[in-house]
Amino acid sequence: MVPRPFRVVLFLMVVAGWFAVAGALQGARAAHEPTGGMAGMAGHMFLTTLRPMQPGDRAKADAVVAAAREAMAPYQDYRRALADGYRIFLPNIRQPLYHFTNYARMRQANWRWDPLQPTSLLYKKTADGYRLIGVMYTDRVTASEEELNERIPLSIARWHQHVNFCKAPFGDWAGYAGPHPQFGLMGSIDTREACQAAGGVFLPHVLGWMVHVYPYEKDPAKVWSIADDPDHDNMDHMAMPGMKMN
Repeated sequence: MVPRPFRVVLFLMVVAGWFAVAGALQGARAAHEPTGGMAGMAGHMFLTTLRPMQPGDRAKADAVVAAAREAMAPYQDYRRALADGYRIFLPNIRQPLYHFTNYARMRQANWRWDPLQPTSLLYKKTADGYRLIGVMYTDRVTASEEELNERIPLSIARWHQHVNFCKAPFGDWAGYAGPHPQFGLMGSIDTREACQAAGGVFLPHVLGWMVHVYPYEKDPAKVWSIADDPDHDNMDHMAMPGMKMN
C-alpha cells in the first residue's frame, strides 16, 4: 500500500493536472467575459458566514495584517520566494493572480496557526516578472468555523473552499470549455449525482480552507477582499454563506 504522505502528494498532482486542463480551457472563456467569467463558480464556492463584530476582533485582524506584511517583506523579488521553497501553481496557465505555494507550510498550517508563515504568496504577473500583492492562509478541510474564527475573526474575514468539482471523463476536454461548460470549477455540474450521470469523477472538496489578505491596501474592505475587484483575483465574487457541501 502506498504510504499516506505519498498518497497525498499523488492526489495533489492529479488535482493540479485537472486544474491545468480546466484552467487552460476555462481561462480563455473567462478572458472574454465582462465579469471575469466567474459567475459559473457560484456552485463551486463555499464561504464562511459573516459574524457580528465582537470586542477585540478588529485588533486581532489588524495583527494578522501586520504579520502578513512582515512575512511579505523578504519576497518583493519573486526569485527569493522560489529559492525559499515556494512553487508557482500552474505557472504556464494564464491567471489573474499567481499562487506561490510552500507545501511544507501548508501541512504545518493544518495544525498550527502562524500568521508569519503564510501558505502562499500572491503575485500579479508583470512584463518582467511578478509583483507581490498579498498572501493566502490555509487550514485543513475539516476545520470548524470556530477554529477559523480563532485564527482570523469571521466578522472581518471570510474563508472559502472550492467545492463540488466534477472532473470530465477522460478525453472530454471540451466539457470544460465553451459558453456553458459542464465540468470544472465553472461548470454547471455541482452535485455528485449529476457528475456520476455525466460519467465524471466527483470531488466534494478541492484542498481545504483558504483566505486571502492584501496588506498593502488602505481600504479595510480591500484588505480582506471577497468582492469583484480588478486589482485582485475575482475568485470570491459573490456572497454565498452556508452553501451546501456534499
